[in-house]
Amino acid sequence: MTGLVWLALDGVGHPADAPPESVWETELPALRPLVDGGEALDATLGVPGLPQSGTGQSCWLTGRDAVRVMGEHFGPHPGPTLRRLLAQESLPVRLTRAGGRAALANHYPPAYHAAQARRPRPGCFPYAFQAAGLPLGPPEVPPVSPTLGLGYAAPWPEEGPLADLARLGEQLARAARTQDLIAADLWLSDLLGHRGRVPVPADALAAGRAYLRRVDALLAGLLEGGARVIVSSDHGNLENLAVKGHTLARVPFAGAGLPLPPAGNIVAGGQIIAGVLGLPVSGD
Repeated sequence: MTGLVWLALDGVGHPADAPPESVWETELPALRPLVDGGEALDATLGVPGLPQSGTGQSCWLTGRDAVRVMGEHFGPHPGPTLRRLLAQESLPVRLTRAGGRAALANHYPPAYHAAQARRPRPGCFPYAFQAAGLPLGPPEVPPVSPTLGLGYAAPWPEEGPLADLARLGEQLARAARTQDLIAADLWLSDLLGHRGRVPVPADALAAGRAYLRRVDALLAGLLEGGARVIVSSDHGNLENLAVKGHTLARVPFAGAGLPLPPAGNIVAGGQIIAGVLGLPVSGD
């Protein structure tokens, strides 16, 4: 059985909670049926305020209610409290302790390492994998740029064909045969979502749709390669470009090649991923 490939979207609310003419309204032959067949999970966890990446991603990575641990929604980067939680209970930490193999597929360019050397502010995913003693940019896993071939700045031009991403997905599927978990932290969607305003900016809408088409191509390659895949998100944002900030939208949780029990919210979603990996699931 192949390992699990986790496409962790950042700031992509479920299409069921998106307004008309959203980024979801584009051709997504692999992604949309998967998402529609999965669950729409609560990311608010009953706490006032807008969900944030720090607590939301910590919920997914640990299966613990990180919002309750913090006492509020918090982010984007994990502070000391969330770092302690991630260092003790995140999936890569627990998996490596159990003798498993995990890898973060993200490509981190030299500029990232230089910026972290000046002011360490890692996101939840790189922090958790490094806390497990795992390197960024592992040579045994093909690197995935979180921009998926879009330019980093407006108007976010497409810089490569979708076929390249499909081939990358197939390569990741092959790499997953020697890993228990490969994760991709796909954060450009959140950056695009923060460009929202009224009227909806045409360039951000076009880029958001292009980004989801690129996620779709990567997913199609993974499925063609026979990978087991989970798609998730930490909070809403990109699905509603009429607002600049995060939203209260539910988030996608869907799997291919494996059954997923009902989750309801992102804490339970994180617990389910732990169970898929054969790790004990502790209640929160």
